[in-house]
Amino acid sequence: MRVAVLDIGTNSTRLLIAEVDPLTGRLDQLERSSIVTRLGDGVDSGGRLSEAAIGRVMDVLTTYKATIERYGCSANLAVLTSAVRDAANGADFTETVRGLGLDARTLTGDQEAQLMFLGAMSDRPPSRDPTVVIDVGGGSTELVIGHDHIPTFHVSVQAGVVRMSERHIHSDPPAAAELTALRDDVRSIFAAGIPSHIASTVRRGIAVAGTATSAAAIDQSLSPYDPARVHGYTLPLTTIDALLDRLSGIEETSRRQVVGLHPDRAPTIVAGMILLQEACNAFSLTEVEVSEHDILRGGALRLAGIS
Repeated sequence: MRVAVLDIGTNSTRLLIAEVDPLTGRLDQLERSSIVTRLGDGVDSGGRLSEAAIGRVMDVLTTYKATIERYGCSANLAVLTSAVRDAANGADFTETVRGLGLDARTLTGDQEAQLMFLGAMSDRPPSRDPTVVIDVGGGSTELVIGHDHIPTFHVSVQAGVVRMSERHIHSDPPAAAELTALRDDVRSIFAAGIPSHIASTVRRGIAVAGTATSAAAIDQSLSPYDPARVHGYTLPLTTIDALLDRLSGIEETSRRQVVGLHPDRAPTIVAGMILLQEACNAFSLTEVEVSEHDILRGGALRLAGIS
């Protein structure tokens, strides 16, 4: 069956159109797109989605809806995550999205984590090694631990690239004190959300979404972006440390010129690197594997009845 999944996130709005075999779980990607729309701008401080941010997202969704119709998809799912969960007008926005003819659902943090884990682990052979899947988002970070394709622990923590950037980074380039405060905030949030006896069981990590894929692309100086070279790329913690030092030491205008980094991610990539760094530290990981398979793939599989 042909399905469309939209991820309306705090930082970006994304689309996947795929052909999925409900019997085997085989997924063939037909179309994939990602546009930075910053829906979560100001939500951490003001508590509401702004009209400007809503307008940016709706413009993109209108274009995506035309693409979905052109492909003749039999089912669609639009997932809304942290920014919409947190905003006072989030429910109204969800109804607006439904008005486009999209099956819009505001996910709980747990639901988001489970779909993301399904997507990340679906094409992997079963393994008894406890694995953490790390999804650094715009408003929150999802951390899911499991083995043999079965999630056994998941948590959504209120620390994402937009939220942390707005909360702590006010200089360009960021001041050392701002970076320290951001790191301390993230570390304490992770410590509160991840029991130490669970963290200590993890043996490997998989990182999905924009921060991780950007790090892999920057490390390989990819221009243009090549999903085949990003998917499965091993990212050592020492490389994440080096990328953080490099990106935090230059102004945003210079970050926009970094090969492998989409210019629209330049304002939040420093916070993203700290979040990825601290996620690795929380699980004592010396490296993570970067994956292109995330909540979009999980949503597509779920639409086809695969869990």
